[in-house]
Amino acid sequence: MFTGIVEELGTVTALEQGTDSARLTVHGPLVTSDAEHGASIAVNGVCLTVTEHGEGAFTADVMAETLRRTSLGVLRPGDRVNLERAMAASSRFGGHVVQGHVDGTATIAAREPGERWEVVRLTLPADLAPYLVEKGSITVDGVSLTVVDVEEDAFSVSLIPTTLALTTLGTKGVGDPVNLEVDVLAKYVERLLATRFAATTPDREEARA
Repeated sequence: MFTGIVEELGTVTALEQGTDSARLTVHGPLVTSDAEHGASIAVNGVCLTVTEHGEGAFTADVMAETLRRTSLGVLRPGDRVNLERAMAASSRFGGHVVQGHVDGTATIAAREPGERWEVVRLTLPADLAPYLVEKGSITVDGVSLTVVDVEEDAFSVSLIPTTLALTTLGTKGVGDPVNLEVDVLAKYVERLLATRFAATTPDREEARA
C-alpha cells in the first residue's frame, strides 16, 4: 500500500517491449537505497515488483494488463517518473489509501497558473466519474490530490508549489496522459451497497405474487 506522497523523481533508463509485456528500468537512488528483490515501488502510481536492483536503479516486469490500463507503455528513456516505496507500518499516513492499482488514464486538458499554484483540468473517463466527488481524493500519476470540482467529463485539481517542483505534474503539458486511481473506499462502498440492494429487492416473480 502507498499514500500518494512522491518520494523521488526517477529517470527511465530502459523500456524493453515484448510481445505482451515489457521490462522497465528506472534510476532512483532513494527508493532503491533499501530495495530488495520482490519489493514494491510505485512508478507514476503503478505498483511494480522489483526483479533486479543495483547502482541506484531497479528493473520491474510490466504485464499486458498494466500496459493496457496505464501510460507506462509510452515511457521512453530519459522520461522522469514519480516514485514511491510501499508504506512502512511505522510511517505517517500523509496522503490517502493508494493501492497502486490504476483504474484508467486521463489527459491534461488545461492548466491555469495562479500566484504560486496551478489549477489543472483533466479529462474524466465515464466509468470513473461516479467515484469522484468535490473535495474527495484522487491519485494522479501516483500523487495524492484533492478534487476541486467535478463535471460530467472532466475534473480539476490544485497543485501547490511543492507538488509542482517535486513531481512530474509540474512539467506535464496539455494532452499528456496521466494515470488515475480513484479512492478505493468509494469502490468498496459501491460494492457493499449494490450487494445489499440486490439482497433486499424482490425479483419480478416474487413481486407479482
